[in-house]
Amino acid sequence: MTIRETIQKIEGAISALYDSREATAIARSVVCTRCGFNFSQLVVHYDDEVQITDLEYVVEQLAAARPVQYVLGSALFCDLEFSVREGVLIPRPETEELVERVAVAAHKGAKILDVGTGSGAIAVALAKKVEGAEVVAVDISDEALQVAAENSARHNANVTLVKADALGDMSQLGVFDIIVSNPPYIPQSDISAMHRNVVEYEPHTALFVSDSDPLCFYRSIAQNGLKMLCQGGLLCFEIYEHFGAQVVKMLEDMGYRECEIVKDVFGKERMVWSRR
Repeated sequence: MTIRETIQKIEGAISALYDSREATAIARSVVCTRCGFNFSQLVVHYDDEVQITDLEYVVEQLAAARPVQYVLGSALFCDLEFSVREGVLIPRPETEELVERVAVAAHKGAKILDVGTGSGAIAVALAKKVEGAEVVAVDISDEALQVAAENSARHNANVTLVKADALGDMSQLGVFDIIVSNPPYIPQSDISAMHRNVVEYEPHTALFVSDSDPLCFYRSIAQNGLKMLCQGGLLCFEIYEHFGAQVVKMLEDMGYRECEIVKDVFGKERMVWSRR
C-alpha cells in the first residue's frame, strides 16, 4: 500500500474513537515511526509504497482504543523520544510548558527534584536543558522507575532515581533549588467523562485522586518543600484547571511567597508557581 492508503486505513479503523484531526495525527505518527520518516518526508512521499509488517496488529490495537504511544512503545516530549508502556503515564504536550518554564528559571548547576517522575520525561528533559543540573527523580512505582532509568540512559541524562512516596517524608533526599511535580490530580468523579484510551489503559494511580481530598499530593509535596527547598527556592506544579485558586491558597497559608497561577497556550489554568 502507499503511504496515503496506509494512513486512510488507520483513520478508518479509529474514526469512531477520535475526531478526524486526531485520527489523522495518530495515523501519521504510526507511519512516521514505523517507516523512519519525519513529517516533511511523509508529505513528499505520500504516494510511495511502504510495507509495515505489523500494520494489522497496530490497526487492531488502535481500534481497541489502546493509546498510540503504547502501541508504538514511545512518546515524543520536548523533542526527545521516551520509551513508554502500560503501567507508566504517557507524557503530555501540556507538560512541556512546565519544563520550558522551569528550565528558563533554573540557574546553572541547579539542584532539581522531580516528584512522581513516571517515565522520567520531566527529569530527563530538565537534565538536558539546564546546564550542570543535578536532577533527582522519585516515584513509588518500581515499573515507572525502570522505564525512567531506561530513558535516562537513552539520553545520557544526569538523573538520580529514588523510590519514594510523595505522600510521605522525603526530606532525606536533601535540599533543592527547585521542586517540580505533575502529580495525580484528576478527581475520580471525572472518570466517566474521560476517553477510553486513558481510562482503560493508563495507570489510575498516576492520574486520579479521591474527591474527598483532591489536593493530597500538592499538600504533601508542599509540606516537604518547607524542609527541602532552599530559601527562595521554586515549587512548581502542574494542576487540574479547576484547582488553581485552592492550590494557591493552600501554599499561601503554608507561608509560600509569590504564588501564581499560570495558564497554558490554550488559556487553561495549568501551573502554579511559588517560592519558599
